[in-house]
Amino acid sequence: MKRKDIFMNAAFRENSVWKQILGICSSLAVTNLMLNSLIMGLGVTFSLIFANLTISAIREYTPRSVRMMAQVLIIGAYVIIVDIYLRANLPDVSKQLGPYVGLIITNCILMGRAEAFAAKNPPLDSVVDGIGAGLGYTLVLLAISCVRELFGFGSLFGIQILGTWWIKWSIMVMAPSAFFLLAAMIWFINDKYYKVKTS
Repeated sequence: MKRKDIFMNAAFRENSVWKQILGICSSLAVTNLMLNSLIMGLGVTFSLIFANLTISAIREYTPRSVRMMAQVLIIGAYVIIVDIYLRANLPDVSKQLGPYVGLIITNCILMGRAEAFAAKNPPLDSVVDGIGAGLGYTLVLLAISCVRELFGFGSLFGIQILGTWWIKWSIMVMAPSAFFLLAAMIWFINDKYYKVKTS
């Protein structure tokens, strides 16, 4: 498979969130602000890229009996780097994201890509897969948070877009809105994809 196809497959055709329904906990939890979503997406992308690279590089030397444990340890090491960086350089964002940065370790997307791709493919292909999966995840988070922040706060990335005339929708900053927006996105994309594929 060409690297372009690997990227497109990981980012769009087999997107971890809207196609495989993975990693939706953070998709629901951190999407009230676009900045939070972007930071979370970048953290997951960083972890995906380097975890995939490491897991792929040692795939032939990892005994099958301890492969999953080794993958969790590798993912955990890169997530700790992300967590330490955020605490040191972006303490306000780190507090807002709370435990969800640490929970990247148990994010199904990372384990899924590690097991489904990195453990079976060369390092460079695995890096491309990590970039694609991370970008696809980040786009989903940004799409949901764009709607939530705009209607809930009248702003995007903290910059006021809607004037004082706008009545803020308090439901948009609450967790149920993320659930309904994500469900609508999954339904819309999969419905369109199914129609295109069967036509």
